[in-house]
Amino acid sequence: MIVVNLDVVMAQRKIGLTELAEQVDITMANLSILKNNKAKAIRFSTLDAICKALNCQPGDILEYVKEEEEKERE
Repeated sequence: MIVVNLDVVMAQRKIGLTELAEQVDITMANLSILKNNKAKAIRFSTLDAICKALNCQPGDILEYVKEEEEKERE
């Protein structure tokens, strides 16, 4: 499973949903879906824009977690 750690990176950068949505040119609803780990997919162009806005790498936002580890997190 791929886990989206966008909320963690946003907190580290001290940036809110509204500000990031404006910088990335994405709706707050879609950004919230990503932030809350509910997204099924992400466009590379969106990932690129998020990485530019947060000055980070895709690996800072996306993480692969084995199913066993996922169950332990719950």
